[in-house]
Amino acid sequence: MGEGVDPTQMCQSLMDKVARSKQLTAIAEPELLVLFEDWLEELEEEATRAVQSGHAGNAGELARSLKVSAKGANFLFSKLEREGKLGS
Repeated sequence: MGEGVDPTQMCQSLMDKVARSKQLTAIAEPELLVLFEDWLEELEEEATRAVQSGHAGNAGELARSLKVSAKGANFLFSKLEREGKLGS
């Protein structure tokens, strides 16, 4: 594997996506599910950039930066922390 790849984290990420897909499949049409997953991935990338660039040091700042609800920003901030994407 390439340098810097953590297989444990990669597996956890895959498992999280499978679990999230199963949950969403129960309530969404397949076409909408794909669009939602794409949007969430883009939002996570945008949140990662905002935090890493110093524009969002906490969930409140992230909510303002991304123009999402406080609950949504808290979810994203917590997810990025769990995945180790907020470290230096």
